[in-house]
Amino acid sequence: MEKKLMVQDNIQINTTPTNVWEVLTNPKYVAIWDELPEDYPTTNMTTGSKVIWDTPNGDQSITTIIKAVREKELVIDLHGTGWQKKPQQGEVAYHFYIEENNDHTLLSIEIGDFSLIENGQMYYDASVEFAEEAKQTIKNLSEGL
Repeated sequence: MEKKLMVQDNIQINTTPTNVWEVLTNPKYVAIWDELPEDYPTTNMTTGSKVIWDTPNGDQSITTIIKAVREKELVIDLHGTGWQKKPQQGEVAYHFYIEENNDHTLLSIEIGDFSLIENGQMYYDASVEFAEEAKQTIKNLSEGL
């Protein structure tokens, strides 16, 4: 069995889980810490919400929220239509865990398992950078609410 390629990161945020959840699910904020198409709806994201990007080679990259437990957990499935290997839903995903801890909130992020797809190392490397930048932006936005 191949070694799992899972990005794991976390950050302490000096605000409530409510504010962190708002930043994770409101497209106004999501567009700041991640990419969204210009015409994406303005209503908060929930289970079933999808974002579809057309890639330069004609394929699509699709993210779908498959679990949304308010102020606790958000799971966003990642799927590429051009992937030769087809992981099951949720096997390659973004996991956000929100935990209230006294006067702050701990946000834990897990992204992957990229060992399940071709070019997994490339996706893993990009996700390490994404997690580092996104967590800081999520922190700044959440603390500003």
